[in-house]
Order: sequence, then structure tokens, then C-alpha cells
Amino acid sequence: MLVADRVIAIAIMALSAYFMWHATELPIGWNGMTGGPGGGAFPFWLSLVMLLAAGGIFVRSLGEDHGGQSFFDGVMLKSVISVVIALFATIALIPVAGAYIAIPLFMFWYVRIFGRHSWFLTGCLALGTPVFLFFFFEVTLKILLPKGFTEPLFFPLYAMFF
Repeated sequence: MLVADRVIAIAIMALSAYFMWHATELPIGWNGMTGGPGGGAFPFWLSLVMLLAAGGIFVRSLGEDHGGQSFFDGVMLKSVISVVIALFATIALIPVAGAYIAIPLFMFWYVRIFGRHSWFLTGCLALGTPVFLFFFFEVTLKILLPKGFTEPLFFPLYAMFF
């Protein structure tokens, strides 16, 4: 598994470097004209974090020895597959119902059903995440997220913030 860890880490580092390179085609600093970050800022800095995290995984794998044991067992593989299916369902639901419906549904499933956490934590995350996303992307960065059939519900919010 160490070979797989290293190969995946190197692939993610290469992909991150590629994304950073393309993000520099747009301004990555503060844009004084719009009063916000440049169009390449978020992709650049997110890619840099990915590069550093993958680099940390690669460095950590150099000092490990798993003794030939497999990383995945049957239970873990089933869990990974169920999360991947839920993510694909969420991505498929975003154009239809919008990000503000699909993401809380995924958060509810992941935290309450899959993770078996408390109703309080589930409610905080499932309701807090879309509120945070709205203010971060739509109000602060002026990046509109897909809303699907819920678009008319956002007109009063647009009137307040734009």
C-alpha cells in the first residue's frame, strides 16, 4: 500500500501544481476594483493547500512500513463505496435542486445516518453549512452557486445583499 500512497500523493501534487499554474492566468491577489479577491485566488490557494497536504502524505509514507497488510478490508470498502455513491447522488442533485438543497441532504445523510451522530450536531451542520456557503460564496466572493428550482426563493436575499 505504500507504493499506492506514494503514487496517489505524487499524482495529487502534480494535479495541484497544474491547477496553480492555470489559476495564475487570473489575478490571485486582492482586486481593488471589485473589492475582493481576484478570480484565480480561490483555485490557487486551494491547490496550494492540496499540494502541501499531498506532500505531507508522501513524506509520511517514506517512514512507514505496514508489513504487507492491506489497507482496505471488506467493511471499510463498503463504507467508501457508500460515501462515493452518496457524493455522486449529491452532485447529480445539484443542477436540479440546487446546492442549498443537495448539500444539506448529503450532510444529513453523512452525519446522522452514516456517522450516527447526535441530532444536535446533524442539525447544526446540515443547516449551518448552506448558510455559511451562501455568505462565503454569494455575498463575499460574489460567486453564484447553482440553485435549481429553488432560485425564486433567493430573490428576497438578493434584494438584501446586492
